[in-house]
Amino acid sequence: MFKKILLALVVVVAAFCIYVALQPPEFKVVRSAVMAAPQAAVFEQVNDFHHWQQWSPWAKLDPNAKAVFEGPASGAGAVFRWAGNAEVGEGSMTITESKPHERIRMKLDFVKPMESTADTEFTFLPDGDQTRMTWTMTGTNDFIGRAMCTVMNMDRMVGGQFEKGLENVRAQVEKK
Repeated sequence: MFKKILLALVVVVAAFCIYVALQPPEFKVVRSAVMAAPQAAVFEQVNDFHHWQQWSPWAKLDPNAKAVFEGPASGAGAVFRWAGNAEVGEGSMTITESKPHERIRMKLDFVKPMESTADTEFTFLPDGDQTRMTWTMTGTNDFIGRAMCTVMNMDRMVGGQFEKGLENVRAQVEKK
């Protein structure tokens, strides 16, 4: 009887491992919002990390998180490092490209709760007399990351935070 249970357990674990291994390693999360503000105003909220505390959904999860700014005040080369509670973890963002009023690209490095790297892009396009801001994050999951995604929906978790962030940016730029 014990051997049958052990064999069944091995088969279940092996099937799960095969299932995880067959999952796509790449992920992509995308959200957009239209804001009644000029591209320059929306762009400035993202291009300068000093503004992030006003609108980032993660800043609201841990208002006591440690924040360190390095490099230029804004644009390419600007770095934001944070260390916070379990909900925000620890990591850094570096602006790798900043094309005024159009696009910002960043490298996102997570240290805690799990080491990983992702690429983030913000685009700012005219939409009539408004601005459409799109927030995209792409990356690759290793085996453990893919296993975690079988029980946690990355698009729903991160996408929900992106939606909050976009609403917060909208509130900042539309009140001005």
